[in-house]
Amino acid sequence: MAAAFGLVSALLALQAGASASSFFSLPRTYPNISACAAEPIAYSCENTTTIKNTCCSPTPGGLVLQTQFWDTYTGFEKKGQLLPKDSWTIHGLWPDNCDGSFEQYCDLSRQYDPAPSPAVLPDGTIVPAYTGPPVDTFVAEFGRLDLLAYMDKYWVSQGSLNSGFWGHEFAKHATCTSTFDVACYGPDYKKNQDVVDFFDAVVRAFKMYPTWEILAASGIQPSNKTTYSLTQLQTALKAQTGAIPYLGCGQNGTVLQEVWYFHHVLGSEQFGHYKTVDSTTTSSCSKTAGIHYYERTPTSEREVRLLP
Repeated sequence: MAAAFGLVSALLALQAGASASSFFSLPRTYPNISACAAEPIAYSCENTTTIKNTCCSPTPGGLVLQTQFWDTYTGFEKKGQLLPKDSWTIHGLWPDNCDGSFEQYCDLSRQYDPAPSPAVLPDGTIVPAYTGPPVDTFVAEFGRLDLLAYMDKYWVSQGSLNSGFWGHEFAKHATCTSTFDVACYGPDYKKNQDVVDFFDAVVRAFKMYPTWEILAASGIQPSNKTTYSLTQLQTALKAQTGAIPYLGCGQNGTVLQEVWYFHHVLGSEQFGHYKTVDSTTTSSCSKTAGIHYYERTPTSEREVRLLP
């Protein structure tokens, strides 16, 4: 809550001296995709001709992953960084290539990750650590307290401050997604508009997959006693999404930690239709041993659905 109050104060300071009408007229952050109406329509990774306008379809990273974490603590509880009760959390929105490979940190002029991972790319390029203002200030400058509030509730990092994690996800993944290229915003582009637009898209994609509710409605809830089979988990999720997602497990494949939903996208990553496809990555969860879906540490989570 203290962080949210600080963001409100920052926004008010930024808006000091502005008229009442301009205060409530927030700048737009979406790209200029008017030319896309004239482009051939095809799902990413299913097109039979070269995509000429890459602002219209994620290229070459057309295998789009909406990824989520199941963490049981954050390590920053004393700073008020808590997990949302009865919900998985956002990891990111990733542009894998159609063959399952991927690029990372594609535009170092938009590198906002304070702890790059990897710090050196496969070709030897060094990714310098970002030392500027955190990306939450970019969002505040656009007046998007609504977006920041949602991110603070559901895009929660384990082992690092949220703002640093958000910067990592943008720098590593969004810069490799063609529909977030600066050129896609046209001549009226405002600095960091693409960052806010990406965060909006991440939230939209996350809202498509209420993983906690899907599993709970199928009789699968966090437990420190019960274990579940990989087949149980995959079947429950496929029944509601139409495809088998990737499930990630730690501790020799016995502790559930992640889910990745795979898609082909018709249109831009911001607004297009996401069609679920089976995971191209083999699950790291055990096919034979019981899988723990552990309860969270009670002091590490909070009820966010009652908060404004």
